Amino acid sequence: MTKFFGIEVIMVMGITDIDDKIIKRASEMNMSPVALARIYEEDFKQDMAALKVLPPTVYMRVTENIPQIISFIETVIANGQAYATSQGNVYFDVKSWGKRYGVLTTVSSDTQDEAVNTDKRHVKDFALWKAAKPQELCWTSPWGKGRPGWHIECSTISSAVFGKQLDIHTGGIDLAFPHHENEIAQCEVYHQCEQWGNYFLHSGHLHVKGSQEKMSKSLKNYITVKDFLKKFSSDQFRMYCLRSRYSSAVEFSDKSMDDAKNLLQAISSFIKDANAYIKGQLISDPVREDILWERLANTKVTVKAAFADDFDTSRAVAAIMDLIHHGNRQLKAVTKDAGSPRSSVVYGSIISYIEGFFNALGMSFGERQVALRADNSTVLSNVIDELVQFRTKVRHYALVLPEAAETAPVEGDAGAKGSKREEKEKRQQLMQDRRPLLEACDSLRENLAAFGIHIKDRAALSTWEMVEGGGQAEQQAQEKT
Repeated sequence: MTKFFGIEVIMVMGITDIDDKIIKRASEMNMSPVALARIYEEDFKQDMAALKVLPPTVYMRVTENIPQIISFIETVIANGQAYATSQGNVYFDVKSWGKRYGVLTTVSSDTQDEAVNTDKRHVKDFALWKAAKPQELCWTSPWGKGRPGWHIECSTISSAVFGKQLDIHTGGIDLAFPHHENEIAQCEVYHQCEQWGNYFLHSGHLHVKGSQEKMSKSLKNYITVKDFLKKFSSDQFRMYCLRSRYSSAVEFSDKSMDDAKNLLQAISSFIKDANAYIKGQLISDPVREDILWERLANTKVTVKAAFADDFDTSRAVAAIMDLIHHGNRQLKAVTKDAGSPRSSVVYGSIISYIEGFFNALGMSFGERQVALRADNSTVLSNVIDELVQFRTKVRHYALVLPEAAETAPVEGDAGAKGSKREEKEKRQQLMQDRRPLLEACDSLRENLAAFGIHIKDRAALSTWEMVEGGGQAEQQAQEKT
């Protein structure tokens, strides 16, 4: 669980860890499909960490939820909206349900077309369970050996975590139909509810400038995260994304990335100058505080309205940049009179708001996060993960003390107060005994920071990142030898 603008968010990622492509590729490499899937999974996690994407609260693999998927399908059949065929397939009966099919798109379920050369009843019926093909990974089910359909995986996994209702469902615009339409149908039949998902946020595609086609591995017009981070930072990519609506298609080019880089530089430069002004290192003419306070208040209103308008980040960023522009204008009037009164509070408030805004969006101007270099293997990332998890367990043990035993008050019981006193003394002693563990955790965090590995403690959760410019201690040690 994490917080986004003060809202508690539980993020779940369902991983279709084994599909036809994985099976084929694993066969070519003469290795287990499961082992190959784990390699791709770890590579994905590493890329997301390099982009400063917070990990989901829960990872759910399809292969670890096959019994739940089978049970889900059985319930849909029992509710009268799916049918099994003699060939071992199970299909959702779109026509018989019909009432809400096409809620996201203009697809209609009202069709008389019968499926040709298939065991479906109608063309729009979609598979919940597919009969096994030769040399295909499969599982035993009431309908014979087979594997789950594409859409049923997500419905089962989300229902297992969130129950019968989902607040926000995300995905690419190309998934609205058929994937999300089919998810809605399955879940509303399974849960017997009128509305399963409250909001669907569909993101636009990324295009190479001058091309109408989206970036795609099959078209070989894509850039890997690792290659991208050799030239640009994760913060620059975030700013690039923030300048467009999430639902719009965006064009990728070096120029668009340079524009994002320049915006970040302007923000960083303002924060640096404003901090220097607050510390008395930059002297300017008296500023119009009333104007700056008004600009700050208006910016807050504009940003809030922009985010309420379907996350219009481009308008929010424009408002922030306008605030910076007016803040800079007053700092430009430099004077030699060191005795002029300074307006530190208003500039401190502006800095705090700007940094809070971008921190909520995963960006920081105090330090820049970069990807692990290409010569660092996945093994290093996994080792650090294990180390941080071990440290988290130690911190949790040191911080969580046993609850004091509740002693029922007994009238005239002179020993009751003495018993509570003894328990308090024991807890204090435990705190003292465990203090070295917390100190050791702090020391480990400081030592790793010297090598560019920054651990951040968030309540019961600790995360890590590799920061640009890190590893100075390691480099200095090598130079001495």
